[in-house]
Amino acid sequence: MINTAKAHSVRAESPWRFCTAPMMDWSDAHCRYFWRLLSQHARLYTEMVTTGALIHGDRQRFLHFNQEEHPVALQLGGSNIAELIECAKIAEGAGFDEVNLNCGCPSDRVQNNKIGACLMAEPKLVAECLSGMQNAVSIPVTVKHRIGIDELDSEAYLHEFVAELTSAGCQVFIVHARKAWLNGLSPKENREIPPLHYDYVHRLKQAFSDRTFVMNGGINTLAQSQEQLAHVDGVMMGREAYHNPFVMSEVDSQLFNSANARTREEILQAFIDYSWHQYEAGTRLHHMSRHILGIFAGQHGGKLFRRFISENACKKEATPDVLQSALDQMMAHASKQQAIEP
Repeated sequence: MINTAKAHSVRAESPWRFCTAPMMDWSDAHCRYFWRLLSQHARLYTEMVTTGALIHGDRQRFLHFNQEEHPVALQLGGSNIAELIECAKIAEGAGFDEVNLNCGCPSDRVQNNKIGACLMAEPKLVAECLSGMQNAVSIPVTVKHRIGIDELDSEAYLHEFVAELTSAGCQVFIVHARKAWLNGLSPKENREIPPLHYDYVHRLKQAFSDRTFVMNGGINTLAQSQEQLAHVDGVMMGREAYHNPFVMSEVDSQLFNSANARTREEILQAFIDYSWHQYEAGTRLHHMSRHILGIFAGQHGGKLFRRFISENACKKEATPDVLQSALDQMMAHASKQQAIEP
């Protein structure tokens, strides 16, 4: 297991300086543990969990996290105040460091239950939800939202929305700097087609300077992160951290002035150790291995590494030896390349 004592040390930077995004079917406990191997300071977010699923479903499944993941936040989807209060209490009791309310997901599936981006049309309801949760727990209650939806996309409306939530006591706003079209675009298209307006979020920070603003959307490099941190308090990276996870290996040194210089091989070896613990507890290898496929992205032999794991880790009898074999082959390939290169 890994030592995360540094992650809890007092520092001048905002606790939200660098965050990983909540991503459905991706940012589960195994993925978050892997990310923690890459950065001890990143703030990690779960997949969105609806209030109904948490109250009536497999609670242990939704609440499970490794102690090494701290600081870790549970993202909730819902709009029923009583249910959100109950779930916030459950999250605090489970040991989460934060509860985040999703007001940004544009999926039809969640809209039908008044969850996600559609809530941007009801700022008073969102304010009541946040206020109720804040009064019920001592951990931070935050919100993640878009810069607008459908025809409610003016910068003036965005400021009215944030002002309403600010009046309810909300301190931390994670803003996806794109509007969302609730009809006509898929969730994937809503992540790509509406243009980014980072300047909208910059002006939010200027207008509400005592609040914390975290920029989300289109951030793929630490250089971009540094640019945004000149204007806002934090950044949130999503799919790039998943598909090219080694980008997170320099988060601590570049954004937190804290060394965590591990090689890809060292990180993968640590994850193999973790996988053995999980495998012996009954977890199938595929549920863990799918998160590490991009660790050698852009490297010689990276595609061979990915293919070997994809073809072998899904087998019913597969053990973490598959990961060890993939790593051994990758290191042998790298040594061969160094030998032939001038």
